[in-house]
Amino acid sequence: MHESVGRRRAVGSPARRWMLLAAAIALEVTASLSLKGALDAPALYAVVVTGYVGSFACLGGALRAGVPLGVAYGIWGATGVALTATLSTLLFAEPFTPLMGVGIALIVAGVLLVELGSQQARRRAADAEAER
Repeated sequence: MHESVGRRRAVGSPARRWMLLAAAIALEVTASLSLKGALDAPALYAVVVTGYVGSFACLGGALRAGVPLGVAYGIWGATGVALTATLSTLLFAEPFTPLMGVGIALIVAGVLLVELGSQQARRRAADAEAER
């Protein structure tokens, strides 16, 4: 079963894959920011629930469309953290220190390394498949 799941054929175009992942990130960030806002405006809890449910649905769609789990989760989680920290500074006047900026830069670098490593693994798998 593991091999069949790992070899599942991608069903989406590259643009569709990344649009689904971008939607998952946007919904997750919206839900997280709304959670803070819901402390003063409880009606925003509806946005929180809708955002998280929509985010997981879009993340699942991105996986179904062919984005590898490690890449999708890494980008989704890391970008969500970076955007939430940045936007919470703008929206809620939360502090943003240089050390936090360094952390966000490290997150971006880490996501880039995960994506590059994933591309390298796909090339190796394709080369190994071609040699058979």
